[in-house]
Amino acid sequence: MRRKPAGRTGPFAVLPAAAAALLALAGCAHAATPAPGTASTATAADTLPGSHVHGIAVSGETSQVLLATHEGLFDATTSPATKIGGTNDLMGFAPGPADGVFYASGHPGPGSDLPNPLGLLRSSDGGKTWEQLSRQGESDFHALTATQAGIVAFDGVLRTSPDGKAWSTVAADFAPAALAGHPDSTTVLATTQDGIQRSTDAGSTWKPLDNGPLIQFAAFAHPAEAVGVEPDGTVHYSADAGETWTEKGRINADVMAIAAIKGDDGRPWIWAATPDGVIVSTDGGVTFRPADAE
Repeated sequence: MRRKPAGRTGPFAVLPAAAAALLALAGCAHAATPAPGTASTATAADTLPGSHVHGIAVSGETSQVLLATHEGLFDATTSPATKIGGTNDLMGFAPGPADGVFYASGHPGPGSDLPNPLGLLRSSDGGKTWEQLSRQGESDFHALTATQAGIVAFDGVLRTSPDGKAWSTVAADFAPAALAGHPDSTTVLATTQDGIQRSTDAGSTWKPLDNGPLIQFAAFAHPAEAVGVEPDGTVHYSADAGETWTEKGRINADVMAIAAIKGDDGRPWIWAATPDGVIVSTDGGVTFRPADAE
């Protein structure tokens, strides 16, 4: 499917993936990695690059689908997926406010001269090269998102930064499995084992969401529209930036990461990375199909 979505105010939508259990932050085993610019080798069901997907990004301008994995960043718009840039274990991954800008964290891959852990990296060329911003050798941000006011990230401690360089520590009594924000908003959602935590000031203060679903993954399609997926695959939709939720459909597969953008019909389009490949919903999460299906 290559139709161009409309109405997205930022270039990409993404959510860094949590692990199989809601709060599991341990990495997965590494797999053999193709060189930059080459097609990936056989993987799960011969459809996904790398051994595990930790983030998925979809361009609202071109519909390009990017997958952040243990083996680096891949363009999954092509078949098979094509490697972008060098090999790094991208445990955290988020788009910035401009086209081609991404933030990442994790561990250096084979042959890399980057410090371990990576701290916060930024790419301004679509993931081909990465700049070291801060906390190199200190932080592996498994949960990471970008907002209108800066970066919100978790490396065992919840932190915020206006520029990716100077950081403030947030007093929080929860450990987020994943963080979801939007570059045109200061609202952030954190998924936890006790339910959704919500911030309206770019992660500085938080309130638990009463009576909300227990979601593992969340993503913003628009500053006012969010989607969430429970550990069992149940999909939820929010029209008020995560304050209230409505149950939609269900993904009948293990979900590793999700992303959402505003579709050309006004409804959220939702992508999910599963062991059998990338799937997409163009009806707001009611039904899903393989992303490469016509």
